[in-house]
Amino acid sequence: MNRQLYQLIREAILQQYLPVGLQLPSSRELARELGIARNTVMFAYEQLIAEGFLQTRPGAGSFIADTTPQLPPEHAASGAPLASQDAPLFSRRARTLLAHSGVSEQQSGAFMPGLPDVAHFPYKVWTRLHNKVWRRARLDMLSYSQSGGYMPLRAAIADYLRLARSVNCSAENVLITHGIHQSLDLIAKLLCDAGDTAWVEEPGYWGIKSVLHALDVTPVPMAVDEEGMRLHNPAEGTCAGPKPKLICVTPSHQYPTGALMSLARRRQLLEYAQSHQAWVVEDDYDSEFRFMGRPLASLQGMDAQGRVLYTGTFSKTLFPGLRIGFLVVPPALAPGFATALSELYRGGHIFTQAVLTDFINEGHFAAHVRRMRQLYAERRLCLQQAIARELPKATLYSGGEAGLHLTLRLPDECDDVALCAAARAAGIIARPLSAYHLQTGPACARGLVLGYAHVPPAQIDSAFAQLARLILQYSPTLKI
Repeated sequence: MNRQLYQLIREAILQQYLPVGLQLPSSRELARELGIARNTVMFAYEQLIAEGFLQTRPGAGSFIADTTPQLPPEHAASGAPLASQDAPLFSRRARTLLAHSGVSEQQSGAFMPGLPDVAHFPYKVWTRLHNKVWRRARLDMLSYSQSGGYMPLRAAIADYLRLARSVNCSAENVLITHGIHQSLDLIAKLLCDAGDTAWVEEPGYWGIKSVLHALDVTPVPMAVDEEGMRLHNPAEGTCAGPKPKLICVTPSHQYPTGALMSLARRRQLLEYAQSHQAWVVEDDYDSEFRFMGRPLASLQGMDAQGRVLYTGTFSKTLFPGLRIGFLVVPPALAPGFATALSELYRGGHIFTQAVLTDFINEGHFAAHVRRMRQLYAERRLCLQQAIARELPKATLYSGGEAGLHLTLRLPDECDDVALCAAARAAGIIARPLSAYHLQTGPACARGLVLGYAHVPPAQIDSAFAQLARLILQYSPTLKI
């Protein structure tokens, strides 16, 4: 009741229904008129006085205070509005970011790409470790994170990366972040100025372009072929784009085509970065899930000049809601990056980082990855068989021997955006390949990016059969 009375009087003052200087009834009188307790009125009056809406005069009572905005003379003299009603609500940077947004409102279902199967995560093991860490928790685990993150986790990640990915690193140059987006945000803020250029893969991950747009770094699309990013124009033998400050690549499993960057192309990239003083950002988002042979060595492991910054995440190997990633920077950059990480983001989650440390050190992480690799291989095969059965004339991009998705190529005349909209209306999620292109128009490849990792085999068969019927409507040449 006192809150309602406060809001009514406050609104009446703001709308100027109650004029400046008007004396309000005493709390006793108003309580009697409204049939409520006097304390209710007193609480409302006290709040209005505290916020400056009312003034009290000893022995006289409460009066409406003068809260009229005092504008400078040049504004007060003009009857024109201070800002046009047609002015955009967002900044130019924000409008560019929103125009290129690729985030989806729905984050589950067949065939949403990029999602692991969280139903098979070892919850009981995680809970046991969580409770163990809580029993031994120190006060510093409940505070802001140390510069660069929890040191035991940084050491555990460094040990894992050296063994599994041939990354040259130590705990000191491994930083704990909230994932790939924050890692790239930190990289671009510290190594780029507004107006600088970054080479990005075409087609490529939309999130990288969004982060760059938000920081006024211009992404320049670089064509991808079966050997990965193409650095030179094959016809002219010259550099294919303006000199970059950053070169963002996914060499071990190009997203979304799945191409593997060849050794020659990797050496060419490293030589270019060194000679042009560019920084290479290696996004190694799902290299653990390679179904044929061992995971490939990282590009960073070949870098002898300290030009590669290596990023990874536990979102695909464990679960996306964990929001823990890592960034390996050259030793010369490590102190500055660690300081900036704390200065810009005031990190925390030390307690969760401690749980993850035990999860890795006790062998649960490696065991979980092995189990999920086998599960995903079975689901990948199931989707491949469904595609061959329902669309025998369709083709897949290379790279299906790794990752959590397959990319289905469609004829150039197919409107893959409209196709995905129709599929969503039918309860099926797929991302259009053309949406991964920075440039628009006929040059964009058409297709569907299909995630299978979180979809049970029975649902893969039924969902793709339904999707195939829609594909044939939008790609009639596949029937021929």
